[in-house]
Amino acid sequence: MKVDWLIVGAGFTGSVLAERIATQLGQKVLIVEQRDHIAGNAYDYYDKQGILIHQYGPHIFHTNAKYIWDYLAQFTQWRSYYHHVLAVIDGKRVPVPFNLNSLYALFPPRYADKLAQQLIEQYGFNVKVPILKIRESATGDDLKFLADYIYEKVFQGYTLKQWDLKPEELAPSVTARVPIYISRDDRYFQDKFQGLPKYGYTALFRRLLNHPNIKVLLNTAYQEIIEEIQYQKMIFTGPIDEFFEHSHGELPYRSLHFKFISTEQEQVQPVGTINYPNEYNYTQNTHSLINAAKISPTIQSPKTNIAPY
Repeated sequence: MKVDWLIVGAGFTGSVLAERIATQLGQKVLIVEQRDHIAGNAYDYYDKQGILIHQYGPHIFHTNAKYIWDYLAQFTQWRSYYHHVLAVIDGKRVPVPFNLNSLYALFPPRYADKLAQQLIEQYGFNVKVPILKIRESATGDDLKFLADYIYEKVFQGYTLKQWDLKPEELAPSVTARVPIYISRDDRYFQDKFQGLPKYGYTALFRRLLNHPNIKVLLNTAYQEIIEEIQYQKMIFTGPIDEFFEHSHGELPYRSLHFKFISTEQEQVQPVGTINYPNEYNYTQNTHSLINAAKISPTIQSPKTNIAPY
């Protein structure tokens, strides 16, 4: 086979690049995907009960860039959705990322008022601050207590389950993903554009890749066919250590184990995801984000230290 481009991986990066090359450059693309489906980790499907299942955990699309939102709108209608997450702390469900509302869910009102005022005075309002930064910079006994409390109750146990590392052992860019949010905004994301593809991510990807200049080969490792393909350029979107044939060893990726359960009720829990930082051996429960007669929660828990796509 002769093509202009060989793209390894049919996830967002590979598929969007394929669409741009095919439509804007008029060139031919072959996408090689080792899984049996397109859409990468955003892959979803409808089960026997008609519930849309996110195979690899919930994916909520969010961006501040209108042109990105409008670009994907060529291939899907959007279902507006704001993601909310609760964490079980001392037997109570509190908003995550931890915010001012979380304070009032956990502490007596007067003490919560005091803590909120001190947080705002030291860091400002409507700002996000990584927990490690607060632990380092907190002044006064109350804020130091709060920093240690949040670290131990919200971050430490969850991070150990998720990564098998303490928060301070992770790169700052990782711990900064879920900061302390000094705000009353309970949404998990604050981007201007948030939602879910109306008919699922896989349907979006099918439309994205529906072009005569694009061919997709599934269930195939690119090493198996690379000698048989004539191409001008290659784009690799898989694990970087795999590309170099693990010449420096395997990177310490982590994975998750997913367990799917169907129940005969309309709503299992009040929000899309509930985290368990300290209890149980799993990290979270999440349920179908589309209302239906049957809801399929997903229980996620860490697996061994393996290298997933």
